Amino acid sequence: MIRKITYTVLLITSIVLSMNAQDSTMIRKHPPKQKFTDRLFTGGNIGLQFGTVTFIDVSPLLGYRVTDKFSAGIGATYQYYRYKDRYYDFSTNVYGGRVFGRYFFTDYLFGHAEYEYLNLEAFDFLRRRVDVNSVLVGAGYFQRFSGNSGVTAMLLYNFTEDRYTPYTNPIFRIGFNIGF
Repeated sequence: MIRKITYTVLLITSIVLSMNAQDSTMIRKHPPKQKFTDRLFTGGNIGLQFGTVTFIDVSPLLGYRVTDKFSAGIGATYQYYRYKDRYYDFSTNVYGGRVFGRYFFTDYLFGHAEYEYLNLEAFDFLRRRVDVNSVLVGAGYFQRFSGNSGVTAMLLYNFTEDRYTPYTNPIFRIGFNIGF
């Protein structure tokens, strides 16, 4: 399992670094005249569901545009889940974080890779908390509503899916980015 995660992370890193190296040569010829804060962006995902199943997801992120085509960042995740009917009442919390990289092939289409760590409750024979590590890779679409801000839609695949993974493949995410 560790070997599979290591190989996947090395593959993603080498792909991203090779794409970034191509961008860096172009940037050196025409260096951008932007402040550090001009390259920062924030955003994330928010999800709400109420009823017999209550689900609240708050997943903020902070990113940095390394080049015009490559960005990287970090994010946090908090999820609250509750199931309640007349026979059963259960609630739990999931929390964790992630690091990610995105490479824009066009102004709108990008590749996305991330490593995500979550801590959640497992239900084997005992109710206990477990750590879940995931390597997610996929593609996305970015619809801009201003220069650095817009809505993202991503289709991701979890290459390290195991019995505690809270997602089923493929994973569809919708979020937003807001540039500073």
